[in-house]
Amino acid sequence: MTADLPIVKCVARARIPTTQGPEIFLHLYSNNVDNKEHLAIVFGEDIRSRSLFARRPNESQTDRMIRGAYVGKLYPGRTEADFDDRLGLQLKFASDGTLIVEDKTTWNGVTNDTLVRIHSECYTGENAWSARCDCGEQFDRAGKLIASDEEIETGIKGGSGHGVIVYLRQEGRGIGLGEKLKAYNLQDLGADTVQANLMLKHPADARDFSIGKSILMDLGINNVRLLTNNPDKIEQVEYTPYIKCVERVPMVPIHWTNENKGIDSVEIEGYLRTKIERMGHLLQKPIKLHANENVTTI
Repeated sequence: MTADLPIVKCVARARIPTTQGPEIFLHLYSNNVDNKEHLAIVFGEDIRSRSLFARRPNESQTDRMIRGAYVGKLYPGRTEADFDDRLGLQLKFASDGTLIVEDKTTWNGVTNDTLVRIHSECYTGENAWSARCDCGEQFDRAGKLIASDEEIETGIKGGSGHGVIVYLRQEGRGIGLGEKLKAYNLQDLGADTVQANLMLKHPADARDFSIGKSILMDLGINNVRLLTNNPDKIEQVEYTPYIKCVERVPMVPIHWTNENKGIDSVEIEGYLRTKIERMGHLLQKPIKLHANENVTTI
């Protein structure tokens, strides 16, 4: 890890079968900046955390399997983490214990472009069925895009089962859930999402994506196809020469392309309009721009 980025360490990794079909590998990270548990939701068993897989002094093969530093699949009675005899896969390591990247066992993030979503936690959108924002929709859609070869409705090339959702614990664009709920009340009183944050003495967007960059580097992801509409996120994720955004993959709201699906509410239209007008998001739709210019703010 370079000196100007946070130091991250993958604490544990586990296979998660999902209700949507594909398996994911959930990676839990610690870091030297905050005490939050940031995550990487990894599609593809062969995308490997360098910090997790590096050999450690005096550890056993069982120790490695328990923390998730194994190749292939676990099964009852398996005794070696670095060798899956059923699949014929074996990891190799340098003399200092670092993982050697081989195409047969490990995703090569230099020769392969990887579909990536840098996603900030949104309790209301992901767990409380909120129609104020499109965060929950974007999270679900990112997973489906990474798992698929192509999104039929839009023709967007998917990840074909390889990709990463970096899940950063920075609720409410970095202001926390309590302040976010206050901002919602200000929005009901006439403010937009940017005005509400500013009225609470917060930046319009207080998020920091540096931990996300460190996580991508730990996973060996170099060439990123970034799922975003936010030009600022593209700039923040770029980290020459280690991380390059080779493509921006748009996330057009589902309801804009299919009026029978997606989120349809007054709040979401206002939220998306503010993203376009005030935050420069790369979205286009014939909605009524500047519709709130005459609204009296508090």
